[in-house]
Amino acid sequence: MRVRNKAWAPEELETNKHMIHDPESCKGRWHEVFGNNNPIHVEIGCGKGRFVSQMALAHPDINYVGIERQTTVIAIAARRIEEEQKNIFLTQVDVENLESYFEVGEIDRLYINFCDPWPKKKQAKRRLTHKNFLEMYKRIFGEKAEIFFKTDNRNLFEFSLEEFCNNGWKLGNISLDLHNSDCEGNIMTEYEEKFSSKGMPIYRLEATWEKA
Repeated sequence: MRVRNKAWAPEELETNKHMIHDPESCKGRWHEVFGNNNPIHVEIGCGKGRFVSQMALAHPDINYVGIERQTTVIAIAARRIEEEQKNIFLTQVDVENLESYFEVGEIDRLYINFCDPWPKKKQAKRRLTHKNFLEMYKRIFGEKAEIFFKTDNRNLFEFSLEEFCNNGWKLGNISLDLHNSDCEGNIMTEYEEKFSSKGMPIYRLEATWEKA
């Protein structure tokens, strides 16, 4: 997600109480950070925060962490979170270092929504559903894993289906046109609303894995 830099963004990140500036220090103690033992769901690439903030409002018994690396984008997300929300934090980091921020077994679900498709063949390893990332997710989850994935890009979706299947994941609730399906409780991202308003299909799947 590309947006123009905003002069107010750095100060917003510095002062917003929903920002975690040193996620390495939270590793192994996220439940302490949240002040409860509720499940922890993480959105990778949360963008402007519509999805993760609305999920936190809809599910107060679940803790949410939004990850985004672009300064202005995550600052917009931080502003979107309501002051009284206690079950959501954001952190400005790269997904490649996810193991530095979460202890094994600390996450209960990952959301990957409308990530960069990296369309060129030589860019495949950058895709967040590439087997290298899937193996990292397994290590973080530990015993069992759950990933919810949405995209508007058919090629990325087909690639992801193959990667999940070839790396020991089970697939369920696959949709080739999410908004014309019987899926309930769907919360849209900014991209999703934009694409669906143009009549473009949204692809979705749920992937699970259990350690043998």
